[in-house]
Amino acid sequence: MAYGACAARRKLAAAALLVCAALAAGSAGPARAADPEPPVVIAALGDSLTQGYGLLPEDGLVPQLGRWLEAHGQSVRMINAGVSGDTTAGGAARIDWTLTPDVQALIVALGANDLLRGIDPATSRANLDRILATAQDRGLPVLLIGVAAPDNYGPDYKAAFDAIYPDLAARYDTLLIPDLLAPLRKWRTEDPVALAAVMQDDGLHPNRDGVALVVDAIGPEVARLVARAQAGP
Repeated sequence: MAYGACAARRKLAAAALLVCAALAAGSAGPARAADPEPPVVIAALGDSLTQGYGLLPEDGLVPQLGRWLEAHGQSVRMINAGVSGDTTAGGAARIDWTLTPDVQALIVALGANDLLRGIDPATSRANLDRILATAQDRGLPVLLIGVAAPDNYGPDYKAAFDAIYPDLAARYDTLLIPDLLAPLRKWRTEDPVALAAVMQDDGLHPNRDGVALVVDAIGPEVARLVARAQAGP
């Protein structure tokens, strides 16, 4: 009889433990949702067009691009590495310290000041090659953004310069936008009045509305850059 009583008490104790466990599981509530992905850190290496020359800080290319990406469901943190007046040589000189350990993707938008100075396309190509090689060594995806050469240097110069961007994009497997200002350039002959409305008084830099047009055009390609960064090497 004593043995049977002890066994009964053990069964009751085990049942009580099961009840407590069930109650504890029920009180824990639903499983916590997965934490959101951390933002992708993108450095935009460029000149005055990237830096936001003549504009309020929030109206420049990099801030507007960041807002466009967030509005389209992308989590990003943009680093404005634009320096007014910079050439491809300047970009090559500062690429190493621009690519801090937290940078996960790179936008390169240089060459406009090379054109203004008539720099040899071979020199511009070598500088951009160094920038892209550095990014490749660090395993970073890149979006290369070009600028179209004018006709005033002659057809040979234009052909040599315009070939830089598609050639290097193919060599380093980067994303490519051949001409940053293409959304505005087409208005130069089609509608000069409309073009003037989206440019600053210097006729070289877009105003806030002009930047918005550029951002709308390049945004989808930058979103592809984000996807490459999230996919990893």
